[in-house]
Amino acid sequence: MRNYAALDFAPVAGLNVFVGANAQGKSNLLEAIALLGTGKSFRTARESDVVRHGLPSASITGQARVAAGSVRLSCSLNVARGALRKVYAINGRKVAYASYLGRVRVVTFVPAHLSLLTGPPALRRSLLNAALAQDSPHYYAALAAYTKFLGQKNALLRAAHPIDEALLATYDERLVAEGTTMILARRAFIAALGERALAVHRAWVGETDGTLDLSYAADVPDAVPTQDGIAAAYVARLADKRSAERSRATALVGPHRDDLVFRLNGRPLGAFGSQGQQRTAVLALKVAEYGVAEARSGEAPLLLLDDVLSELDPQRQRALLDALGSFEQAFVTTAHPVEVPAAATYRVIGAHLERVAA
Repeated sequence: MRNYAALDFAPVAGLNVFVGANAQGKSNLLEAIALLGTGKSFRTARESDVVRHGLPSASITGQARVAAGSVRLSCSLNVARGALRKVYAINGRKVAYASYLGRVRVVTFVPAHLSLLTGPPALRRSLLNAALAQDSPHYYAALAAYTKFLGQKNALLRAAHPIDEALLATYDERLVAEGTTMILARRAFIAALGERALAVHRAWVGETDGTLDLSYAADVPDAVPTQDGIAAAYVARLADKRSAERSRATALVGPHRDDLVFRLNGRPLGAFGSQGQQRTAVLALKVAEYGVAEARSGEAPLLLLDDVLSELDPQRQRALLDALGSFEQAFVTTAHPVEVPAAATYRVIGAHLERVAA
């Protein structure tokens, strides 16, 4: 996998720190752990790149301790004639991805997340989708179906006219059903996330830096936050945007246009906050995401921090590292050694790991 021909590794509980220069394999280790836990890479959409150059396949297998006992997970990537096929297994039995996802929850923090407040809404929706898909099979199923029907609707709107009205109505009906499920789940998740992020932020900076608020900017109004209420609002908004959708040949209504809004003292943090304030908010968000995942599942997720420390000033590095001390198991990559009590530190050189004596 990547630059690793083979590796057996038994991480410790608590904090595992990988130290090494660039291109030695630190991030590849975290990518492998993410693949094992979520079945997906957090680094690339072209996952055939994960397979070691010149080989037809790669695999990772790991033993995880969960509430129900011990579970053996396996994720294999096979490349043939330029196409990638992934195979998932639990305790040696092949399973569908939907059954694999969520067995071990993973919270990932990479430098790109530091642009979460200033980046496009798609970046924030991606965070919501990744967290909720692990949290709920129902959300994952709704997201997968919504994505499929959205693509079909857009293809129909772009097709030569006249539009097949019956088919368009069918797509809209399915989008309303799946989209409403997504909206309700996002609404509850963001409320829980915001509550925890506020507490973490306040513990770090007190009230001198202002009050952090996370809110859900839903494209479909949810004044009546029930399944029927949101579905009715969805249908009404579709009717209102029908002409615009046809003229622009794209779907303009639904959770694919949602956003997550950060405010500090009531002002949009992405537009008015300093870089330091923005990064503190993102740190609080990721710690809160971990807490919500643990509270909802009853199991502590794995935390992966890939080269984030180098992007933070010493004060924020310390705040984050102190927070990591309370996590059940975390993995951190860094180019420079960090002073963290009770951490297992490994030196990574040319895809080889060496435990550094405490």
